Amino acid sequence: MSKRNTQQRRHTIIAELSNLGEVSVDSLAKKFDTSEVTIRKDLAVLENSGLLLRRYGGAVPLPHEIIEPKTEKVSKRKIIIAKTAASLIRDHNRIILDSGSTTSALVRELSAKQGLVVMTNSLAIASDLHALENEPTLLMTGGTWDPHSESFQGQVAESVLRSYDFDQLFIGADGIDLARGTTTFNELLGLSRVMAEVSREVIVMLESEKLNRKIPNLEIPWEKIHTLITDADMPENVRSEIIKQGVNLVIAS
Repeated sequence: MSKRNTQQRRHTIIAELSNLGEVSVDSLAKKFDTSEVTIRKDLAVLENSGLLLRRYGGAVPLPHEIIEPKTEKVSKRKIIIAKTAASLIRDHNRIILDSGSTTSALVRELSAKQGLVVMTNSLAIASDLHALENEPTLLMTGGTWDPHSESFQGQVAESVLRSYDFDQLFIGADGIDLARGTTTFNELLGLSRVMAEVSREVIVMLESEKLNRKIPNLEIPWEKIHTLITDADMPENVRSEIIKQGVNLVIAS
């Protein structure tokens, strides 16, 4: 189904909700002659946009006291980096999306991709992937929940990853060490390194403002990184230092 038809259907769902006070998945599926899975995706997207509340079997309007415009939490830099990263993904690629706000921004850019297989350790990213019109085949690492990174970590997750191989890993970073590689505040480093091991191409998505952070934990060394995508505010001297490490540096614009 085309993106235009999808948007028209979602506008009609909001109108139905306004008129009736509630809608059911079953009735909407019959009305639009589509599957209940598609309707559930519509409701998930509309809920994420702050337009309704999902309830078992359907949806209801938002209470008036909490209706307010949703605040855009994704920076323009992240969006630009995400669009550039998406241009590197081919249809039917097998990719890993590590947890994090920068990689999360990439999800919305995947709606036009066909036949993707996506592994993630993030429940939030998994939920956003499920809401895509062209939903990819979704794989979860499982493992031990880490509240600090809001992701699954640990030996179980590492074992699951080693059962597969992937075309690309998309991963963020808390900082960058020009001599060593990407750095992180999180002391749970094992899963990120296994992600890099099982991927043919490691792509780091990094905002330039993270350059001057002094973080002791080395996450992925330069020799494991193929491409680094950043924004146009990356200083020229830093760009040259990264290129010297043999990394393909892409400036998103």
